[in-house]
Amino acid sequence: MTDTAARLLTLLSLLQTPREWPGSELAERLAVSARTIRRDIERLRQMGYPVEAGMGAAGGYRLAAGRAMPPLLLDDEEAVAIAVGLRIAAGNPVEGIEEASVRALAKVIQVLPARLRHRVSALGSAAITMLGVTGPTVDAQSLVTLAGAVSAGERLRFRYRAADGAETRRLAEPYRLVASGRRWYLMAWDLDRDDWRVFRVDRIGDPLPTGARVTGREPPGEGPAAFVTRVLYSGVPTYEVRAILHLPADQVVARLGADPADVSPIDDRTCSLRGHADTLEWLAARLLMLGCEFEVHDPPELRAHLRDLAARASRAAELTDATVQVARSAS
Repeated sequence: MTDTAARLLTLLSLLQTPREWPGSELAERLAVSARTIRRDIERLRQMGYPVEAGMGAAGGYRLAAGRAMPPLLLDDEEAVAIAVGLRIAAGNPVEGIEEASVRALAKVIQVLPARLRHRVSALGSAAITMLGVTGPTVDAQSLVTLAGAVSAGERLRFRYRAADGAETRRLAEPYRLVASGRRWYLMAWDLDRDDWRVFRVDRIGDPLPTGARVTGREPPGEGPAAFVTRVLYSGVPTYEVRAILHLPADQVVARLGADPADVSPIDDRTCSLRGHADTLEWLAARLLMLGCEFEVHDPPELRAHLRDLAARASRAAELTDATVQVARSAS
């Protein structure tokens, strides 16, 4: 793709947000001159995109709403990516979008060439969705509003319901939306708290863009995904784990999916594990599934949990044949 073509795509993406863009701001965003922006706008119009220009000093460029757009052209990889994304979206926790995703997927597949339909079908037969996985749903319109405010750099007002059910009114400068597991989070600067905050999108109500521009604050250097992860983990108990595992270090890394930096070889058949976990149940299960002997030094809560598991397992193993027969008869 040439620089001009890439710039036109970026320009078109900016113009699709629900706001007017002054030519000077577009020029700054794309690192070109105002004259280049005017030429690019004219190119888009020649291609059939209805770009309107506002009058006066406060005017800017925007795509006209409600007009017929030129046909969408996709290469093979883009078409497959859209079909895969729609298939995933049909099972994601965005309220009201499942049926629309299925309808859109059917239309996309209908116009795909045979070779691409085969690739999408192959993916569908090779991948499955876990059943019984439930969670809060996100209102599709709210998600669209939040995404538009992030893209346009516009302040938002919204209601927010905390974990204890208390509701507050918030004024924030949205920065990024982050999807994690089956939940969506909004990373934003909370103007009332004067700090960066993470909001669960399913707890956000009545998001309303204010028209005021964000101030362009410097976000945390770790990046949105890492910031959201850190904030989420800071709100739950974290246990520091120290254990000796009678298994080669490379096998522990492979089986646990652990960070190699957390596993240190002691000899060819033994290693030490240091790390952090937020749930004792998860950690105990993973250690037991290694199928090796191990000694836990910390935390004491993990040793207590393992003793409880061992007692329950011992009671289950001590059932006599007669007891099992009585239980079967009763059922």
